[in-house]
Amino acid sequence: MQYQAPANDLRFLLFDVLGVDKLHELEKYADATPDLISAVIDEAGKLAAEVIQPTNQVGDRQGCQYNPETHDVTTPDGFREAYTRFVEGGWTALDAPLQYGGQGLPHTLKFVVDEMVCSTNLSLGMYPGLTHGAISALYAHGSEELKDTYLEKLISGEWTGTMCLTEPQCGTDLGLIRTRATPNDDGSYAIEGTKIWITGGEHDLVDNIVHLVLAKLPGAPDTTKGISLFAVPKVLPDSGERNPAFCGGLEHKMGIKGSATCVMNFEGAKGWLVGEPNDGMRAMFTMMNEARLMVGMQGLGLAEMAYQESLGFARERLQSRSLSGPKNPDGPADPIIVHPDVRRMLMRQKVLNEGMRALALFTGHKLDLSVAHGDESVRESADDLVQLLTPVVKSFLTDEGFNNANTGLQVLGGSGFTTDWPLEQLVRDGRIARIYEGTNGIQAMDLVGRKLSLKGGRLVRTLFAELTTYLKENPEAPHQEALKGAVKSLESATMWIASNAPKDPEQAGAAATPYLRLMALTVIAYLWSRMAGTAQAQLDAGEGNKPLLEGKLVSAQFYFEKLLPEIQWLQQDIESGKDSLMAFGDDHWSA
Repeated sequence: MQYQAPANDLRFLLFDVLGVDKLHELEKYADATPDLISAVIDEAGKLAAEVIQPTNQVGDRQGCQYNPETHDVTTPDGFREAYTRFVEGGWTALDAPLQYGGQGLPHTLKFVVDEMVCSTNLSLGMYPGLTHGAISALYAHGSEELKDTYLEKLISGEWTGTMCLTEPQCGTDLGLIRTRATPNDDGSYAIEGTKIWITGGEHDLVDNIVHLVLAKLPGAPDTTKGISLFAVPKVLPDSGERNPAFCGGLEHKMGIKGSATCVMNFEGAKGWLVGEPNDGMRAMFTMMNEARLMVGMQGLGLAEMAYQESLGFARERLQSRSLSGPKNPDGPADPIIVHPDVRRMLMRQKVLNEGMRALALFTGHKLDLSVAHGDESVRESADDLVQLLTPVVKSFLTDEGFNNANTGLQVLGGSGFTTDWPLEQLVRDGRIARIYEGTNGIQAMDLVGRKLSLKGGRLVRTLFAELTTYLKENPEAPHQEALKGAVKSLESATMWIASNAPKDPEQAGAAATPYLRLMALTVIAYLWSRMAGTAQAQLDAGEGNKPLLEGKLVSAQFYFEKLLPEIQWLQQDIESGKDSLMAFGDDHWSA
């Protein structure tokens, strides 16, 4: 089926619930009027459905092709044409800085476009997606010369970018990298080493690719404190010569086959230092944190497409009769959407998708406030929430994005297990999002091990202030008592970690994953209360899209009755500690 952008839900969230339409009141985002935001939603939806989606299945079936003689990579049929249309529409420049040819629009709008692109072809969306992170890293940390050399062409989409971290002997523990950077006489560096899992490391969509490479300088500490970041172009901009940075092969993957995931060999390739020596991790985290938010949108995008496919199937597939009597008396059976168990699956998909979209756009709105609001205290509290929620968005949206794709496959039954239907590809494509850009377990450890204590615990205090202020100022808020209970559970779990983790770090490790999920469910509960309150107010005033608003009230009820109670066992999981988790000795595993 053809993708339908969730335009009504997006407008409801952006305009009625979150107030993103008011960003144009800030000087930085003066052009982001409600009319422009609506136009972005509509045009991005058309592009996704009409240009990007038709390339998805062929991309999965053809995959990328590697030529070992030339080290070239060919993308699937239609990818170049779709990418060109994407570039020509200015989508690569949407929220990029004005002084280098960007449009300077709110980051929240990029979140909207990311979801649509990932719904319709996740593999194709990877190429401009990683480029955007390279733009941000160069803009934040690069010299003026590097910015002038690279940013305009990256922002226009004429060139693309990569992030080169992982090596064969090390993944997350980047202190173990072996790639070296030796100074040249002209101020550049000779980069030697091999990187793996490099998205878009080589392809035929553009003529030049700018690799951001982590490497160690001579004499640098052999830890993460000795890592530097370098810009290494495929083609040297000043001379047009081919730089010896070659693809050594493609990874053989279960999904996202249209995305070129490369082994990259740097054979004395020329690179230029980005930022200060031995400060590469700080510079790379600019790119990584942005990529983590983008990956969260990948999970949401796939979940939305899975919901649309499974809903369409459930409305048409005839099987058995309704338990309350025939609903299709003139046909041989009723559509399966009448059956409670099928509705349980569809409701879970729909309600979680809309809750995850609210969480992502709430975070995106805070990101915009953190860089554009005139009040320093507003900027500070908004940045606190962005830092705290980045691992939550990445992990929860990819966990539930994959789960919802799997649920959609279940709705289709045996049909879902075949390549005749798109669900099995969505499941395969979505599985990686829980792994790359830091596995979700690592995201949870970042939340518990670093973010909770950052700035003396200020980040999590900012979140609790957001939640408790809402409850205090809205005593009649929908589902208030259930939301209060969730906030109390999150407070209790936070205090438990604060009391136990300093004495035993393994307690933090054992609690991390359930704690991240508890936080996600609680924040989404807060947002569902806000959505339900807004919907009820509009219904009372006789305004808005009545079916949408009525659906919001039922969806909120479903969330609080059927999904939020999970917090009870999550709290139990956290506060029961590590003992049963860590008790096994080596001889117990195979006994």
